[in-house]
Amino acid sequence: MSFIRPEARAALWRWREVLAGIAIALVGLSWITGPGGLLGWVGWPTLLAGTGLTVVGLQRARFRTGSGGPGVVTLDEGEITYMGPLTGGSVAAADIERLTLDPALMPAHWVLERPGQPPLLIPVNAEGAEALFDVFASLPGLRTERMLAELNGAPRHAVVIWERTPSRPPTQWLH
Repeated sequence: MSFIRPEARAALWRWREVLAGIAIALVGLSWITGPGGLLGWVGWPTLLAGTGLTVVGLQRARFRTGSGGPGVVTLDEGEITYMGPLTGGSVAAADIERLTLDPALMPAHWVLERPGQPPLLIPVNAEGAEALFDVFASLPGLRTERMLAELNGAPRHAVVIWERTPSRPPTQWLH
């Protein structure tokens, strides 16, 4: 028997890195302001680590849009696999040429394009889709904050988040 409602547990789980980062930062702050000495010196790196974990946790929490969507996403050694009720496929993270967010599909989908293959469409709320954050963040030149703004905003059409080789003139911005 659990004393925490399932909705509250899901909210705490979504923000777990933020909560852990705040707790670590508070421990570091208490060591800095408290006894001093060697523990005070250790408090500064602890405070910095807690702050860093909080910032990264905020980004990850904004990326998690929920679960229970159609299909399952797995990530194994850089290979993204999506198994859905109607579609599915696999793509290596190194082979991704373009990443697009398409809100026209219900629910919104990540569209991973690769050369010579049909695009892989992954719902943003598929089970295990939170693992895609690390893959997307490792793409060279991807602006994480822009990706999160588009994901949590209300775009009306498909938005190109990242592309390996720009298909537009260098003077024209993506957005």
